[in-house]
Amino acid sequence: MRTPTARPTGRAAVTNPFTTIRYPWKKNITATVFWIGERPTPRNPTPNHASSWDTQWQLNYGGFDNPDKSARIGYRPKAFTPRLNPFYVALPYNDCINHAVHRPEASEVIPWWNRRPDKRPGKTSCKGRWLQIVHNGKVCYAQWEDCGPFTTDDWQYVFGNKPPKNSKNNGAGIDVSPAVRDYLGLTSHEKVHWRFIDFSRVPRGPWSQYGTNNPFINPKLDPDLKAKQDYMLYLRKMRDRTYQQKNVSR
Repeated sequence: MRTPTARPTGRAAVTNPFTTIRYPWKKNITATVFWIGERPTPRNPTPNHASSWDTQWQLNYGGFDNPDKSARIGYRPKAFTPRLNPFYVALPYNDCINHAVHRPEASEVIPWWNRRPDKRPGKTSCKGRWLQIVHNGKVCYAQWEDCGPFTTDDWQYVFGNKPPKNSKNNGAGIDVSPAVRDYLGLTSHEKVHWRFIDFSRVPRGPWSQYGTNNPFINPKLDPDLKAKQDYMLYLRKMRDRTYQQKNVSR
């Protein structure tokens, strides 16, 4: 859960608006593979032409993210160049009830809540956040772009220390895209370790090559950019206050 921010203790007090968060690992989580444009099946009745946060997900991506390895080149589909990052995942939580209201616990359980760049009600703070995913010693990075598998309210697992409450597909707790699957050499229902990671700590790799939603392509999309800008202002204020105190003491 989010640690409460320290409150100022006087008119001249200045608080640090940005600190690096060390997120805990979620270990031995069953991962399943999903893809943009996936059609519903009896075992998975939700179609993936839209996501929880993008009603035109497939259209905005540029097409069907064909999971067939013969239809892929590198870590993307052969048929087109994706307009969104092909390294994406789904986690079983949506911080929004609808376009105008957040879930009541969101402000208390989401670690980066106070950093979110768009603070309007009903605007998700989860879409686009980065994850670090490990499988058999290999490390991959991807963006959170949808909600699932099967549930969308499991904050106790996503942000807490509980196992996934979903019991289907061997208790799956994360959906990964074909790009993540291929990079990790993963097959559906295998185990992974994952954790959230600040974008500033994500190294370049194949996950940095595509996507209008990708802060490697458009740095203005760094979800912590506003907090970093506020941090620079904080440092300047601290410098100026120290300078003023030295002059007063002379």
